[in-house]
Amino acid sequence: MFENLETLSPDPILGLMAAFNKDKNTNKIDLGVGVYRDESGQTPIMNSVLEAQQLHHQTESTKAYIGPPGTPRFNELSREMMFGSEHSALTDRRVAGVQTPGGCGALRVAAELIKRASLQTTIWVSNPTWANHRPLLGNAGINIKEYAYYDNDTRSLNETELFTALDSVPAGDIVLLHGCCHNPSGVDLEQSHWETVAQIANKKGFIPFIDLAYQGLGESLIKDSIGVRILGEACAELIVASSYSKNFGLYRERVGSLQIVSPNTKQSNVVQSQLGSVVRGIYSMPPSHGAAIVESILGDERLGKMWRKELESMRNRINLLRTELASGLSDETSRDFSFIKTQRGMFSFLGISAAQVATLQENYAIYMVDSSRINVAGINDTNIEYFIASMKSVLSEG
Repeated sequence: MFENLETLSPDPILGLMAAFNKDKNTNKIDLGVGVYRDESGQTPIMNSVLEAQQLHHQTESTKAYIGPPGTPRFNELSREMMFGSEHSALTDRRVAGVQTPGGCGALRVAAELIKRASLQTTIWVSNPTWANHRPLLGNAGINIKEYAYYDNDTRSLNETELFTALDSVPAGDIVLLHGCCHNPSGVDLEQSHWETVAQIANKKGFIPFIDLAYQGLGESLIKDSIGVRILGEACAELIVASSYSKNFGLYRERVGSLQIVSPNTKQSNVVQSQLGSVVRGIYSMPPSHGAAIVESILGDERLGKMWRKELESMRNRINLLRTELASGLSDETSRDFSFIKTQRGMFSFLGISAAQVATLQENYAIYMVDSSRINVAGINDTNIEYFIASMKSVLSEG
């Protein structure tokens, strides 16, 4: 059977990781892998996470399954962080949800649920979007189309074409939107944009689907979830996939959440039953450990305060790096890189060619994907001057 399969090319990001690990250059810089790094280049364990982990270890009394939806308290706290505790979708009991194995698990469970509801549904994704959106959603058997989003010339939102594209989405289709810290562009929707999206969604009849993978790493926990709060209020139906890999640093624990807003409690109960069935047919039960850490932190005033302070520190570091990169690159080259400062989150396109990306890797051991998307958090005080000097050299060569 398996002799008929063909060898596939490695995932571009995973291939980049392997090449970086093999590189012996002591000046090498990894700007490809999308994880947060501190000044030492490490992905640290947050102190709040360490405490919550220890607390859970001391108090855990069983290793029994937690059930397909995850624990009720985890889902409750997840919803409150996304929507706010007084949001009408919560008070009206119109939200169904499950804990998932990471944001990826949330996306795939959502895709399977959408397919059950309608085989003809198309999911529209931004151009560009996170590379794994297509396989996670498309491999479920759902048709994928693109809508305009990023303007390569201005390094900003292509507002006119975005809203023109959304105005042509058929009723019943799904539009996937990045909640904040757009990956890969760093260009986010502002509050006024979200309000326009809500108006178009209600007029055309499509269902918004928000991927909220970086809440708290853009502006704040509340501001980064403004899209969820606006669309959850304005639209009868909303899908939200969230990840706790980034804002809690729980990458290897694979903690995520899928929450779905329905028009009424009756439909929400139906959706909840279907979500449990979908989960049961894919991975049966979610893992407990990482979600228990999140639950402990969000449910404890002291740990929650500690976590929010640590998250703020991470966010401030990223924003400071954006300012330093924008200034340094603009000062040392003949190009305007001020757009890096105005974007949010860990990612940004440098706007250089694939050939120049290859030169940076071959001659300077600086690793990024061919599109020139960089992880800003890969920069630190020890390598920023080397990176800027390398960029200056490559750009001066044409």
